Amino acid sequence: MKPINIKNKHKLFSKQWHPHRIATVDNMQVILAKIKGEFVWHSHEDEDELFQVIKGTLYMQFRDRTEVVNEGEIIVVPKGVEHNPSTKDGEEVHLLLFEKLSTAHTGKVKADMTQTVYPEI
Repeated sequence: MKPINIKNKHKLFSKQWHPHRIATVDNMQVILAKIKGEFVWHSHEDEDELFQVIKGTLYMQFRDRTEVVNEGEIIVVPKGVEHNPSTKDGEEVHLLLFEKLSTAHTGKVKADMTQTVYPEI
């Protein structure tokens, strides 16, 4: 039980779209990620996801709209909702995510970006 410095943890990795687990809370995981560009359209049938923007601007695309999530803000994507996180203008965005341990990175979608193991840092 020690404090976790999120900014320092983000400095420990550089690979984009590759989540890293920093903590577990009951059956939930706290994840850090760096993203740049566009991800893949996907959904999670049984899990909600919470995204907090630590640095930069996240564009959370939904089929009917795009929500802009600024630094210091969060967005919750409800289970079953198709979404596609992205960034603009070459900006790297730093995120903290909170989701169930059972959440698959890209849901049922298999893509080159799909990760099946989240290293712990």
